[in-house]
Amino acid sequence: MARVKRLPVDPIAEAKRQWLDHGWTDAAPGMTLVTSIMRAQQLLLARVDATLKPFKLTFARYELLTLLSFTRSGRMPMASASLRLQVHPTSVTNTVDRLEASGHVRREPHPDDGRATLIALTASGRELAERATAALNAEVFEQPGLERTDVEQLVGLVARMRRNAGDFDDPRPVAEPL
Repeated sequence: MARVKRLPVDPIAEAKRQWLDHGWTDAAPGMTLVTSIMRAQQLLLARVDATLKPFKLTFARYELLTLLSFTRSGRMPMASASLRLQVHPTSVTNTVDRLEASGHVRREPHPDDGRATLIALTASGRELAERATAALNAEVFEQPGLERTDVEQLVGLVARMRRNAGDFDDPRPVAEPL
C-alpha cells in the first residue's frame, strides 16, 4: 500500500470528541461515518491515481475504457455510458474527447438513431485498458488495506447505504459481487 504521512492523532476521532463536547451526540456517529468514508475515498483515490499515472489515465478515462471493453462489440451509446458510470453526459463527452484525441476511442454514428452517437473502443484503447487493469488489480484491488472478510462486510454495508439513499433497486437475484 502507498504510504501517507502518519498524523500523531486521528483527526476524525478528535472531531467526534469535539462533536460530543458540543452536545451534538445524535449527530456525532453520522459525522464520523461521513468523514471516515470521505477520507478513505481520498486515500484510495490517491493509490488509484498513482497506479494510473504511468498510463496517462484518470480514473474516469480508465472506467470508460473498461466499460467499453466489457461490451460484446466494444461500443455503446454515449447516453448509456453516462447512465452506467453514473456521471453527467457532459463528463462523458469530456472523457471521450480526451480518449479520442489519444486514439483510444472513436465516435461513430448510431446505426438506428440519428441523434445518438456511439463510443467505440480502438485496439490501442483495449490494450491500454488491459494493462491498466492488471496494474490496478496488483497494486490496489488485490490489496485494498483490509482482510477479505472485512472487505465483503464493508461492501455490503456501503451497498445497503447506497440502496437506502435510492442509488439503485435491489435486483433479484442479487449480483454476486455485492
